[in-house]
This record gives sequence, C-alpha cells and structure tokens, in this order.
Amino acid sequence: MLFDMDGTLVDSEKVWDVGLRELARRFGGELSQAARTRMVGTSMAESMEILHADISQPWLNPEESVTWLENRVYELFAAGLIWRPGARELLDAVRAAGLPAALVTATRRRLVDVALGTIGAHNFDVVVCGDEVGNSKPHPEPYLTAASKLGADPRRCAAIEDSPTGVASALAAGCLVVAVPCEVALVPTDGVVQIDSLTMMDVATLRRHLAGRAAA
Repeated sequence: MLFDMDGTLVDSEKVWDVGLRELARRFGGELSQAARTRMVGTSMAESMEILHADISQPWLNPEESVTWLENRVYELFAAGLIWRPGARELLDAVRAAGLPAALVTATRRRLVDVALGTIGAHNFDVVVCGDEVGNSKPHPEPYLTAASKLGADPRRCAAIEDSPTGVASALAAGCLVVAVPCEVALVPTDGVVQIDSLTMMDVATLRRHLAGRAAA
C-alpha cells in the first residue's frame, strides 16, 4: 500500500496555506486562491514559481523562498498535525494485516521527518520524499521508486491520494488509485476509485479492488 501524506493522511495542507500566505505577505503581496489551488501536490520549486508569478514578482529567488517556507512549516509541523478522517485507522489496519506500506510524498525529507513524529515512522517500510527523486509528482517516478523499494509490482499496489497531481503520478506508475479529495476537487477518472472519506475504506475492500483489477 502506497500512501501520500499531505491532505491524505494528515490535514497539513492548511499548515502549508499558513506558511505560503505569510511568505507572500513578506514580499508585500497576497496569494490568490487560484494560485494556492494550483500548488496542491506540487514540488516546493514549482510552488515557488507559482507564488512569485501570482504576486507579480517572478524575479524572486526560489531557493531563498523555499528556505524561508521550509523553516516556517517546520515550526508548524513540530507543533503537531491532525489526522484526516479514517486515515489512522486504515493505516493501522494495513499494518495489522501485515501488508507492506510506503509513504510517497512531494514534501522534502526534513519536513517529512518532523511529520513522522505524528504519523509514525514505524508505520512505513519505505519513505520516498520529494527531494529524493529526480522527478516529482505528477511524474510516475515517486510511485515507481516506492514500489521498487518494496519489491512490488506497481500494478499490484494501491495508492491513496488526494490531489490531481498525486493521482496522475500514481496512475502513470500503473497503480490502482484510491482518491480522497481534500482541498481540490477531483474529476472522475478511469482506474481511480473515488471516495469521500477514508472512513469508507478498509483492507478487505482494497484487496477486492486489486483482485478485480488483476482479473480484468
């Protein structure tokens, strides 16, 4: 089982929202909702490009902005994160069933290590962070990397995602995708099981979806 982090397991998109809006104000601007929506699921570098363009200052140094944002979000993450409904229970059930699990996130390792204080490093056999792959989501590399490290065929893996970018990444890797929208609406897509909440999902249902896919 392959799990996204932000917006899927923990309600951290709101934490990112605080940091991003504070960063925009440091430059004398206001982040638009349209730009904020485009950032969901993207890498830090891509998010900075969107932010700088949105406040009409595309010449700003993206590395300096990333450093400031990462430091601020680090502080917010360290204060604790809130689980998304049903996420902890599903993760616990996956582990109780003895299924291998990976965390696959566009967030950088430094912040992921802090978040793991909430979600538990022991819950994952593999962790793939945004700064540990050559291509971030929506490229399939993050999910292909996670499946490879687990020794699993990605076509036999279920990926739990919340964003269009993450869904595209997992689909391109060949995974069965369970999509649980958080901050951004998702368009119904072939190969994607869309649900309103992870409270509606359990291990038996995931296995049925995977079995049905293999038989198709």
